[in-house]
Amino acid sequence: MSAVMGERRQLLNVAYRLLGSLADAEDVVQEAFARWYALAPGQRQDIASPGAWLTTVTSRICLDLLGSARVRRERYVGEWIPEPLPGDGVGGLGGGGADPADRVTLDESVNMAFLVVLENMTPAERVVFVLHDVFRYSFAEVAEIVGRSPGACRQLASSARRRVASARVERASAERKAGLVRQFARAWAAKDIDALIGVLDPDAVAVSDGGGVVPALLEPVIGASAIAAGFIRIRNLGQELTVVERTVNGQPGLVVEAGGVTTTVMAFEAAGDRITRIWAVRNPDKLRTWSAG
Repeated sequence: MSAVMGERRQLLNVAYRLLGSLADAEDVVQEAFARWYALAPGQRQDIASPGAWLTTVTSRICLDLLGSARVRRERYVGEWIPEPLPGDGVGGLGGGGADPADRVTLDESVNMAFLVVLENMTPAERVVFVLHDVFRYSFAEVAEIVGRSPGACRQLASSARRRVASARVERASAERKAGLVRQFARAWAAKDIDALIGVLDPDAVAVSDGGGVVPALLEPVIGASAIAAGFIRIRNLGQELTVVERTVNGQPGLVVEAGGVTTTVMAFEAAGDRITRIWAVRNPDKLRTWSAG
């Protein structure tokens, strides 16, 4: 049993990248284990690789969910941003006391920019690309999982790679991005609109996700001046805010707290000496793994 449960981390890694939601990923993994334990003892003994079986089941459930997710997100209020993950930059999920088996490895394939690109793929493209290019399953194995031929999977992976390539930009290093995020936070705290504009690319884009639960802009804000003015308005509302530098999906980010409660998690993209994109997640349903501590 312990060997089977040891697959939990790998399954969470797969499911989170496929769904962009830790809550949904946890539900999928729980369902996969439920199906495993629903098998008769003899059936389980006949399965040569329980890990492969569980990965197949998890991926198939995710593929089904991705189809329905597109319909749900069409009804979503405002912009939909993948659920942000807290991390120490090494590969942890949550606080230091979290069960290592429940941690999602944080690497390049889980940063917010990459997850947003995945959102633009078809369900089949996303599953094939993640399983093959990220987790290195062979096309024969992927074909078995998704129920398509290896040739069809190769074509799906190629299409997905083109999407990734078209969205790829020359990004600032993590160290440089951390400096830019720190400059942004200081300028915001000082209500220095000129400094905010200076750290933002002229064509920067800011997206917020409140899910219709809390206030958030329903459409992206484009342009350094408009973004800076919006953040100054937030500061001028009079609410006491604490802004903390945190790692968000393995990259430098910010967490906004009000009254000791995390209200916003912000991820950033940067190129050169400017911030090019901001993702601000405010939907409390997506912030449950974050704490004020």
